[in-house]
Amino acid sequence: MSEKTGTGTETGAEAGPDTAADAGARPGNGGIWIFGATGRTGRRIAALLAARGLPPVLVGRDATRLREVAGEVDGDARTVVAATPEEAARRLAEDAAAGAPAVVVNTIGPFTSTAVPLIRACPPGTHYLDLSNELTSIRQVLDLHEEALAQGSTLVPGAGFGVCATESAARKVREGRPTPERVRVDALPSVESEPGLLGPALAASLVDGFAIGGRRYEAGRLVRVRLGGGVETLTLPDGSTARTLAVPTGDLEAAHHATGAPYVTAGNSEVPSGRAIRALLPLLAAVLARPAIGNAAKRRLARVEVKPKPPARAHSWARAHATWPDGTTHEVWLRAADGMDFTTTIAAEVATRLSQGGTPPGAHTPATLFGPGLAEAVGGRFVEGGAS
Repeated sequence: MSEKTGTGTETGAEAGPDTAADAGARPGNGGIWIFGATGRTGRRIAALLAARGLPPVLVGRDATRLREVAGEVDGDARTVVAATPEEAARRLAEDAAAGAPAVVVNTIGPFTSTAVPLIRACPPGTHYLDLSNELTSIRQVLDLHEEALAQGSTLVPGAGFGVCATESAARKVREGRPTPERVRVDALPSVESEPGLLGPALAASLVDGFAIGGRRYEAGRLVRVRLGGGVETLTLPDGSTARTLAVPTGDLEAAHHATGAPYVTAGNSEVPSGRAIRALLPLLAAVLARPAIGNAAKRRLARVEVKPKPPARAHSWARAHATWPDGTTHEVWLRAADGMDFTTTIAAEVATRLSQGGTPPGAHTPATLFGPGLAEAVGGRFVEGGAS
């Protein structure tokens, strides 16, 4: 049994489904577990779920902070203390004896380290989602598709602005059309920064993301390219302009899956794109790929103090631009609110739908599983661009 330190009661187990396929079609009986519940995203997701009448199970390292979060959310929230992601996974496996969690929400980065262990700790029929936008992590989870089918579980990596926003635009640009030859997706999040330390999880995600170097899809294969290329200056639907740089994020993998295009590039506005910075990026990637240097960079970056900063623009945007073999092009934009608000609302929406049962087992990115209407359900709006 997992440790119970907060409010609420712990329910006993009921007999599980007779088959793995049944497990994927039914809601579980153990609630929604949020790993990293005391972090910024975890707290917000917990509050959103509680407001929907779905009191979450809050999982984190600090019992005092967990009790504070439990007191903040409007619901009968349980708490589970686990000092490390490995211990959290162990607690999850132990709690299966009392009743398998219906859904696990993973907010703990780097997801390349946490996603697969948590998934493997889940009992059959338990559903999983995370907030990853790490290319390697997204591929790792999607590679578990056959295992998830056998277990009757639904796995949804990338249930945040990263992945879901650009994938939704990519699904929309392909809607009612044949497979395009080339697709470029661009993420332009606008987020209000909260003061505090950057933290080890985000620091590790950032360092690991740069360390893998540049990537894109060519002729249907993921290939290495020079990091620091693929700069585009975009005119947004509201008339403003922004510059994006091609980066190897989870958006790349999701766009390839969503459209089937053999040539895919992903860009992001959050990476500095000045000429001097771009020239240094390949060297930076090579240096950070060395474990000793990469780990030192993670420790130093984790201690960086984040200053409060207003959002860069009124809305967050995601763009998908497709080109067909005959030269025809089409462009779709998704307009969303603050990128963090979109992330937490998407995660709460996906967790809610998974807890209700009926989702097909396997590993699926969010808009592939629920369609581009998922983004609209949380306030996103598609803006059709020009076609030629």
